Amino acid sequence: MVNFIVNAIKIIFLLGFLIFIHEGGHFLVAKLCKVKVNEFAIGFGKKIWQKQGKETTYTIRMIPLGGFCAMEGEDEESDDEASFAKANVWKRIAIVLAGATVNIIFGILVYFILMATAGIEFANPTMDTILNRIYYAGQATGTFILTMFESIKMLFTGGLATDQMVGIVGISEIVVNTNGILNYIYLLSVISVSLGVTNLLPIPALDGGKLVILIIEVIRRKPMKIETEAKIQLIGFSLLMAIFLLVTYNDIMRIF
Repeated sequence: MVNFIVNAIKIIFLLGFLIFIHEGGHFLVAKLCKVKVNEFAIGFGKKIWQKQGKETTYTIRMIPLGGFCAMEGEDEESDDEASFAKANVWKRIAIVLAGATVNIIFGILVYFILMATAGIEFANPTMDTILNRIYYAGQATGTFILTMFESIKMLFTGGLATDQMVGIVGISEIVVNTNGILNYIYLLSVISVSLGVTNLLPIPALDGGKLVILIIEVIRRKPMKIETEAKIQLIGFSLLMAIFLLVTYNDIMRIF
């Protein structure tokens, strides 16, 4: 029972923290751009906690598999001057990019720190040791980033099959099997970068899909109709759900 509780905490904290910093990126940049945020949520489904701020409702929801930063006028018509739709396109691009960017920067920074501090005796470190570790950390981090993008490339070119992809069940199994705090933090950094890169894929319903729509707006010099964008997002969401179910099925088959 104790192991079950510890493992549950490890999984929920990892997912919750990465969702928090992702949505926090959207939230902070939206605020900087004077865009109204109606709700900042961690999780989906029924609310289990909420607090009303001056402008934003902060909530924690029952299913910890995502979150959202609901901005005024993002998915519906709004005459509010502080709505997402009223902000210029470059501000909207910055808001959309913010979540994934935070995940990627956080993951790379943590990975770099782990690599740079590995093996250093902090009681009496020499300058050469520190510089060598920083150099090694830079190389290791660069390799880590290139490997991540190579995996994405393989996915689109057929070099990586869907049964090799890992979903929430597979990630949970990996988290449960982590040994020690450093191993756990390392995994946190890897998943953070993976989450950021995946979110930038040009798939509707992901940040990358929204980014493509905004780039089309820049080229056309006029926004896409909300009804058209809503249909594209619905198709993208349906595709994501199909992929999620397939990957989850493969995760379960691997375990059992």
